[in-house]
Amino acid sequence: MLHTHGRGGTVEIDGFKYDWELLSEPQLSSFDGWKGMTISLRQKGMPREAVLEFPTPKRLLKGLPKGRSHINDTIASRGVRAALSAGWDPASRGKPTVFMVDANGD
Repeated sequence: MLHTHGRGGTVEIDGFKYDWELLSEPQLSSFDGWKGMTISLRQKGMPREAVLEFPTPKRLLKGLPKGRSHINDTIASRGVRAALSAGWDPASRGKPTVFMVDANGD
């Protein structure tokens, strides 16, 4: 099932369920300029969250109108896999682990 208009969903990776939620749309900050969207990832029943920070969409950098963020289960699944391979341990405790996503979505 694809969630293209909702703010979250659940994906299954290697037998584990992960909830994802859109935390923020791309936005203009007076201090940092444009910031991309962020999503939260959390394995069901585990304490540690991962936060993925995406780059600013090129259309915003070119001054084009802001549109809806395109986030769905496929992008969330890729984000979970990337965060896990980058060292995210959902079973550990502590502050959310933040990962910057490159322009290709990896």
